[in-house]
Amino acid sequence: MSGLPAVPEIEVDELARLRDAGAPLIDVRNPDEYDKVRVPGARLIPLPEVPERVGEIDAGSTVYVICATGARSARAVEFLNRQGLDTVNVRGGTKAWVEAGYPVESGAG
Repeated sequence: MSGLPAVPEIEVDELARLRDAGAPLIDVRNPDEYDKVRVPGARLIPLPEVPERVGEIDAGSTVYVICATGARSARAVEFLNRQGLDTVNVRGGTKAWVEAGYPVESGAG
């Protein structure tokens, strides 16, 4: 057992399909990581800011959460779901997205 909380998760292949349909994606990495490489359209809310910015997250739909490898986003999903939101972790994170060859963005968001 990895010690990560049990949270709903999807693989990057499913995220790619959902993103094509316009599903919202929150990136909880640090700004420097986000600027280096990110899933196109991902919105940056660094993990330490999630509690104070929870009101910015759409409570009316499923929101997907990504980080570098899935650990920070799992913590964010655990917290957000306790607040009554419907959020899902992206297993493997941005690293898995890049390794799968999906398109990326870079530069200041």
